Amino acid sequence: MSSHIDAAPALGVGILGAGPVTQAIHLPSLARLGDILTVRHIMDVDPSVAESVAKRVGAAHSTSIDALLGDPAVDIVAICSPHQFHAAQVIAACRAGKKAVLCEKPFAMNAEEAAEISAVSQETGVPIIVGAMHTFDPGWLAATDNWGDLPEDVHTIRSSIVLPPNARFEDFATEIITRPASGAPDYSDPEVIKGALRGGVMGLAIHDLPLVRRFTPDFNEIEVLDTRHVQPFGYVISLRTPSRTIELRAAMNNTWKPEWSFEAISDDAALRVDFTPSYVQAGSAVATFTRGSETTIHGPFEHNGYEGEWRELAALATGAKQPPTAQTLIDDLTFALDIAEATVGTVGNQQAAQTAVSEGANA
Repeated sequence: MSSHIDAAPALGVGILGAGPVTQAIHLPSLARLGDILTVRHIMDVDPSVAESVAKRVGAAHSTSIDALLGDPAVDIVAICSPHQFHAAQVIAACRAGKKAVLCEKPFAMNAEEAAEISAVSQETGVPIIVGAMHTFDPGWLAATDNWGDLPEDVHTIRSSIVLPPNARFEDFATEIITRPASGAPDYSDPEVIKGALRGGVMGLAIHDLPLVRRFTPDFNEIEVLDTRHVQPFGYVISLRTPSRTIELRAAMNNTWKPEWSFEAISDDAALRVDFTPSYVQAGSAVATFTRGSETTIHGPFEHNGYEGEWRELAALATGAKQPPTAQTLIDDLTFALDIAEATVGTVGNQQAAQTAVSEGANA
C-alpha cells in the first residue's frame, strides 16, 4: 500500500471586480500561492475586462454577481468592486454559502450596514475579513508578538505616507462624493476640500487606522485638533483622545523614495514599522523596537500583507483559524468613519475663522 497522501485540492477563488487592485496586487499574490488557492472566476461589469483578465489565469468570466456566486468552483469570494456595492455583495456572498469572504476597504459605508453584515456573517457562519493588508503583514505580526506592554504605555501615534502620484487614490477621493467635471479641482471650493479629505481618510489612512486603534483604548473619544489639505493629494490631521496624541500625514508628490511608516511612542520605548509601498511586490514590513539604548529589528520576511491576507483566507476557509470578531471589524470601520466626518467638519470651521480674521483686519 502506498504511504503517499494526496494534498488537499486548492481552494477556488472568485473575484468581483477586475480593476487595478485585482490585476496589480491580488493576481500576483495568488500566483505565488497556487498550491493552496487558484482563481476560478472573474466577474466585471465590463465584459472585455472580465474576459481579458480571466484569460490570464485560465478562469471563467462573467458580468454577473449571480453567475460568480452560483459557480460551484468558487469557495472564496474577493470583493474588489466600487465601495458603494460592498455591503450588498458581502451579504450576498455569505448567503451563497461560500467558505470565506475578503472585502476591500471600506466594507461598509456606515454603522448600520456594518451591523447588518455582522448579523449575516454570524447567521451563515461565513467568515469575513477586510482587506486592511497591513494587519496581515508578517512585519506587523512580529511587532504584535514582541511589543509587550507598549500598547498600554503609548502616548503618541503617527502614520506617515509619502508616495508618488497614484491615480487610484486620487479617484477615490472624488468618488466618495461625486466625480467632478474634467479639469483641475477647484481647491477654493470647500466641498472639493471636504471630498479630498474624506477620500484621504477612507481611501488611504484607513490602511493604518486598525493599527492606530490597537494603541488607542479610548478610540471612541477621538477629537480632531487640526486639519490641513495637502495639494494635489494628501493631508495632515492632528487628533487626540484623553490618553493619546495621534498624527496622520500623507502626501503624493514626485518623490524618488516612497515611505510608509507607523510609529507608536511611550516614555521609554518606541515601535516603528516601515511598510513596502502597496503596488510594489517587495516583501514584508520591518518592525524596529527601541528600548533605551537597545534596538531590536524584526524582518523583512518573504511575503507582504496582501499575500498574508490570502493565507489567512485559506486558513479560515479550511477551519484552521478563527476569524476576527465582528465587533473588531465594526470598531475599525466606525473609527475610520468618525475620523473622516470629524476631519471634514473642521473645514467649514477653519474657513469661518479665516474669514473672521480677514474681516477683522479690514475693519
